[in-house]
Amino acid sequence: MKLLFTAIFGFFILTVSGQQLNINGTVYDNQNIPLGGVNVVVQNTNLGAITDFDGNYEIQNVPEGSVVEFTYLGFKTVTRTVNSAGTLNVTMEEDAQALDQVVVVGYGTQKRKEITGAVAVLSSETIEELKPQRVEQALQGQVAGVQVTSGSGAPGSALNIRIRGIGTNGDSRPLILVDGNVIEDLSVLNPTDIESINVLKDATAGIYGVRAANGVILITTKSGRKNQPLSLALNTYTGFQNTTRKLPVLNATEYGLLVNESFANGGSQPPFTNVSGFGQGTDWQDEVFKTAAIGSIELSGDGGGENSRYSFSVSYLTQDGIVGGGEKSNFERKTARLNYNLDFLENFNVFTSAIYSDVEGRGILENTIGSVLYNAINNAPTFAVRDSNGEFTKAEGLGNEVINPVAQIENTFNRGRTRKIGGSVGLRYDFLDAFSAEARFQGNYSEVEGWFFSPIVDYGAGKVFNIERSAVGESLNTFKDYTFDAFVKYERSFNDAHNVKVTAGTSVFQTVGEFTGQTGFDIIDNDVANASIAQASDVIDNFPNGGNTFDARLLSYFARAQYDYKGKYLFSAVIRRDGSTKFGPRNKFGYFPSFSAGWVISDEAFMENTDWLDFLKLRASYGIIGNDRIADFGFVSLLNGEGVYVFNEELTFGRAQGRLPNPQIQWEEQETYNIGIDSRFFNSRMNFTVDYFNRRTNDLLVVAPVSGVLGASGPGGLPPVINAGSVENKGVELQLGWRDEINEDFKYNVSGNVTFIQNEVLFVQSDNGFIPGPIAFGVGQDQFISRMEAGQPLGYFFGLQTDGIFQNQDEIDAHALQEGAQPGDIRFVDTNGDGVINDEDRTNIGDAFPDLSFGLNLSFEYKNWDFNAYAFGSLGNDIVRNYERNQQLTNRQVTSLSRWTGPNTSNSFPRVTNAATLNTVFSDFYVEDGSFLRLQNLQVGYSLKDSWLEKLKLKQLRIYASAINLFTLTEYSGFDPTASNGNGLTAGIDQGFYPSAQQFLVGLNIRY
Repeated sequence: MKLLFTAIFGFFILTVSGQQLNINGTVYDNQNIPLGGVNVVVQNTNLGAITDFDGNYEIQNVPEGSVVEFTYLGFKTVTRTVNSAGTLNVTMEEDAQALDQVVVVGYGTQKRKEITGAVAVLSSETIEELKPQRVEQALQGQVAGVQVTSGSGAPGSALNIRIRGIGTNGDSRPLILVDGNVIEDLSVLNPTDIESINVLKDATAGIYGVRAANGVILITTKSGRKNQPLSLALNTYTGFQNTTRKLPVLNATEYGLLVNESFANGGSQPPFTNVSGFGQGTDWQDEVFKTAAIGSIELSGDGGGENSRYSFSVSYLTQDGIVGGGEKSNFERKTARLNYNLDFLENFNVFTSAIYSDVEGRGILENTIGSVLYNAINNAPTFAVRDSNGEFTKAEGLGNEVINPVAQIENTFNRGRTRKIGGSVGLRYDFLDAFSAEARFQGNYSEVEGWFFSPIVDYGAGKVFNIERSAVGESLNTFKDYTFDAFVKYERSFNDAHNVKVTAGTSVFQTVGEFTGQTGFDIIDNDVANASIAQASDVIDNFPNGGNTFDARLLSYFARAQYDYKGKYLFSAVIRRDGSTKFGPRNKFGYFPSFSAGWVISDEAFMENTDWLDFLKLRASYGIIGNDRIADFGFVSLLNGEGVYVFNEELTFGRAQGRLPNPQIQWEEQETYNIGIDSRFFNSRMNFTVDYFNRRTNDLLVVAPVSGVLGASGPGGLPPVINAGSVENKGVELQLGWRDEINEDFKYNVSGNVTFIQNEVLFVQSDNGFIPGPIAFGVGQDQFISRMEAGQPLGYFFGLQTDGIFQNQDEIDAHALQEGAQPGDIRFVDTNGDGVINDEDRTNIGDAFPDLSFGLNLSFEYKNWDFNAYAFGSLGNDIVRNYERNQQLTNRQVTSLSRWTGPNTSNSFPRVTNAATLNTVFSDFYVEDGSFLRLQNLQVGYSLKDSWLEKLKLKQLRIYASAINLFTLTEYSGFDPTASNGNGLTAGIDQGFYPSAQQFLVGLNIRY
């Protein structure tokens, strides 16, 4: 028996030794850059190696079937099984959720584990998957508490970013920094240049001071790596765009019948004697919507030497508009970027960055009464585009604001161009072991050119858009800003337990600008080819009274102390003193403190045996941040108004007082509370974050309501800016993700976020208790749609509440007195119970704030295939339908076919009539639920196999197809439920939004 056992054991040893292999390969990161210094270990043996600078490794005498483990700091661990091929090439992914990940925060970095504030991180991988044309689109639905809405779907249009709601009815934009450089317009930045986006959502943003009141977005661009040869990448895509929706309006036959019925119900002679030959008529939306092209190409490179690293890129993007086509609506962006870091001494570092952009665009009139889409909806389908003589038809009888939209596009001539260069240079010096000093200088310079031509045109009798005298306008505006930051840091650990970081410094900011422009008239031959100031007569200066310059400055001092005990108990405190030229001498400076703390519960001894929990941290923050985003010099009186005087019976133009001064205006303050929990479970496959926040804006800076009788001052005058309100945003954010690897061929990631926000105005300083919004309902009505009032959401909709349709005279008689009501009219609610329907019955009939917003993300990889999809949406937000002209002969939507025609025929849509009724006053009949779910991106890609890449001498070659804005589920009847201008008092008012385009793209990613 013993002999038999010895024989079997010997045979086993010989068999195993006969299957030993020499394995080798190369390790790359997820951008196919070789990784040096990776630990490669054969599990359960003492065999191993470390990759060289080119990512190569080799291990001899490895038993077949062994498991090889690849580990590298900041990257996910990878395991592979040895097979007979003997070659194991591996791609390692950065662990975007690793606790040791370095996150950019104010004037420095922190490990994610040490962060005590509400900070969200978006990686370059996510941005590359989304393929956004603008940076803002990368945040859409990706970060809890960050709402990104489209102000317009026009090519190149900016998106509105709101962090944790709107706390002011003024400027609510967050502060945006690119490599520490302030950027106001994100169109200058190519999204593929971004390494990461960090969003500071709570009081910890206070380290950046006054401009951080609405949150901070920190963008870090790619900067290369040390000891890496030059690596080049080419990214390109092309595709086409369409509108996602056309509104269902009446065709010519339906229109003719309904108009005749409307006139008959109003006691008038029907205008159409025979509608049988009308047919479908003209679909004006088909005439203005176009299939539009889009394309992008970018070349980038990075690398580094022993003491340096660099990155650069050049890119070009062109996008035509889906309304009007490329000749009238287009966006072109050219960018160039360079980053360079050098450690020229062991303790001395210099870092520089520069961005240049050249942006050109053309556009059409949009989102207002009389815009192209407004006219496409309201123009009669019985009109042809052109008459029998080939001339554009005129929309006679349809109101003074409705014109032929095709003629409107044809007669639209404008273009704008913005050239901007921005850059920064910084020095860092480490000394005395624990100290470092850093200084940065940043600057931006931009020139904005504008040009328009308005030819003589007749759109019809009495049309407000008729032009009787041709005009050309040329403008050149220049903007410059400078920021200088200097600070000293102290960082030391005591007894391997107490860790202290102290930062103290100063920041100086100045922005200046000048507006210039001229308008000339009587262009030769009314021809666009002659449209220049040089060929115009009667040229006037657009700024005859001055007021065309601005100069605003900030001076700040700040200090921050951070402490942790064994990385388990965390504390941070910030104090900042900001001074702004926006306020008078007595209120110029403000002090703004913030505090935050954290407790890493999972590091406690009582949590040691909790196998399913990997990480658990509780954190809290509180702080006050100032806001000064108002017009310059509101505390003094300026002579920038228009003064007209009579001397010797002749008019003389001079200057007069402009905006009324208010020397008492002071800082608007954001007081913010936040408590949150970060956690990771099941070997970090699952992560969960929850935050509760309360953000209160006190001493709200608003433009004071002024009596229409007394006025503000003379021509060009404006009401004063005052501190007149308080607004509160509070809510809960939830973020949940799960990522796993089924085997080495298949891995997936699922994540989602949801934000609940409640907005309420707490106080308004006004004689009548409210501040009205700037937009009136319809045309010619003096009822403003929205208002700011205590106890209500900011900018809530104020109108009459409806209660169905009067079915007969008995219902009218039993109801409160509603003047002129007839069966088939809308029945309004007598909210105050006085027995009369009038303006006193107006009440809250909706608001633009969603009860919750959310985002959903799914991605997986199978072998060389990758797939990702993401969706976002909101629930509970309302939209005002303010794009219907409601004239006797304007077109209507098909919902009017379900109108009331007799008792019990409809209880939702009133009768049609050309007589005057209360049906067209502002009520909840014109307010709709704007809730939606949009599948924003669906992408499938294929990466070439390693064996083919070696033959082609490439590091990566990936082709993909992508569908953007594939579909939207909504009950809203307008063009786009995601569109909003983002202002507190005008959000949710749709006057014919330019819809976001649906895009179908094919692209290519190559890395050499």
